Amino acid sequence: MTLRELISGLGVKEIQGDNSIEITDIAYHSQKVVKGTLFVAIRGLKADGHDFIPEAMKRGAGAVVVEDMGRCTPGRIPTIAVSNSRRALAQLSARFFGYPSGALKLIGVTGTNGKTTTTFLIESILKEGGFNPGVVGTINYRLGEKETVAMHTTPESLDLQRILSQMKESGATHAVMEVSSHALDQGRVEGCRFEGAVFTNLTPEHLDYHGDMSGYFKSKEKLFTSLIRPEGFAVINCDDEWGEVISRNLAMNRFRYSLKKQAEIRAEEEVFSLNGIGAKVCTPAGVLTVASPLVGEFNLYNILAAVGVGIAQGIALNLVESGIAKVRNVPGRLEQVNNDRGITILVDYAHTSDALEQVLLALRGLSKGRIITIFGCGGDRDKTKRPRMGEISGEYSDFTIITSDNPRSEDPLVIIGEIEEGIKGLGMQRSRGSGERGYLVVPDRREAIVTGIQLSKKGDVLLIAGKGHENYQIIGERRTHFDDREEVVKALKALV
Repeated sequence: MTLRELISGLGVKEIQGDNSIEITDIAYHSQKVVKGTLFVAIRGLKADGHDFIPEAMKRGAGAVVVEDMGRCTPGRIPTIAVSNSRRALAQLSARFFGYPSGALKLIGVTGTNGKTTTTFLIESILKEGGFNPGVVGTINYRLGEKETVAMHTTPESLDLQRILSQMKESGATHAVMEVSSHALDQGRVEGCRFEGAVFTNLTPEHLDYHGDMSGYFKSKEKLFTSLIRPEGFAVINCDDEWGEVISRNLAMNRFRYSLKKQAEIRAEEEVFSLNGIGAKVCTPAGVLTVASPLVGEFNLYNILAAVGVGIAQGIALNLVESGIAKVRNVPGRLEQVNNDRGITILVDYAHTSDALEQVLLALRGLSKGRIITIFGCGGDRDKTKRPRMGEISGEYSDFTIITSDNPRSEDPLVIIGEIEEGIKGLGMQRSRGSGERGYLVVPDRREAIVTGIQLSKKGDVLLIAGKGHENYQIIGERRTHFDDREEVVKALKALV
């Protein structure tokens, strides 16, 4: 494809050099540049791609896209100036790969919590319906037996278009994608046309980036207002106040779901236990029976969202039922670790105040023994949630062990201290955990897991929250292997 063809309609501010050259690839990382590559200099939170233009040129870049023409050497290679190179990258990538989302039924899932589980459920229902879905999500990017570990919930636009193109070439009928607020705000999904979208909920998160809930919501809303095809569909949690706002403003085919009010998709006769969920679900296509091994009311919401997608895609109710039943667990989402001590040990990704509250409320209603919670908060992320999460754990757990998550560049003890302020506000004191309510501080996460298992008795629930499926811990700039599930198994063996 020539540079002229590639940049047509891009909204270019200035062009220098020959735009008839052939472009063989696109890159936004200078080390991935080879001869004939179009290098797009994007500004990140930690680095500025303009600083790497000389390296890209040394590696054979055929042309560069920039925001600041003054950062280039005039006349060396064709240079295109745009107002926003990250958004330009999205448009260029979609064109370069032939707009692959147009050949797929692309379904986006957005919201603060529940995105990953909902995509697993949708994937399973689509498979039961005879389709071949790919998934782009927090845990991995997958199609059939092929899986790639995910580095971001929603990849950078170039990587995303490449993934969608590969899925199309491999025979995918659908792509189910978790769509983050960062991706929507930064324009990473521009160039995608969505068949449909799901809104799960909106609770405080990423406010360090978005500023306030209004800014956070506006990012999420873009998926429904500007990225869905006119003939597409929306599935919306109308028990969430922000979902109601989206629902009121939509003219397209919509399916609202609820546990509390009249809606197109609603649950009745709900039964919850540590062994799963049972319910009747009323839909425009009829009534179906849910029998799922997933745990908690919040997972019934995720199931209703997936049912909405199944109905929108015309899948028979019996196949929707079997698709739901086949999702036995989702990695790091209330994932149970088997043991012979009579303890229910659960590893969960809950890393926001709302997610932790929902998980603990669900367990509170199901557990006959004590609930012991181990958690920490990530560094270089929203600090406002730390005391609130301490308060929530103290309120709904019988005992809390505060530990490290991914401290990154922050001092782990400072993070722990901010969490501790919330639990202290309930009047709780540090204790040894021998039956009384209270909490401990164990900064080393491995030691905290061992301590939690030692304190747990038969019939208790031990919740290890915050990291879920993650198999690493980030301390400073260093990422080391660490998997909560593996650490539980090691601790159990050591105690034997």
